[in-house]
Amino acid sequence: MQISDQAAAAAFRRLVAHLQHRHDAENIELMGLAGFCRNCLADWVMEAQPELSKEEARTLIHGMPPAEWKAKYQGEATPEQLQRMQESMAKNAAHS
Repeated sequence: MQISDQAAAAAFRRLVAHLQHRHDAENIELMGLAGFCRNCLADWVMEAQPELSKEEARTLIHGMPPAEWKAKYQGEATPEQLQRMQESMAKNAAHS
């Protein structure tokens, strides 16, 4: 059984809305826990829709220009967060 395109699109839109609402969930934390973040999601959208620039795709996912989102919501990553992200990214490489 597969997810229909209609259901996948609805779930994707809900995920984007959720991430736009939960600014407290920083990208570095998402990377450390799940191995992807808002920027990754924007990159995947850009891969699926190549006419979008990186800036346009990230604006769609962040709900605002990425520089504005970063200034408002992104803190400085701690060494522990960076370590968790690196460990999580290593798990992604095994999946690719």
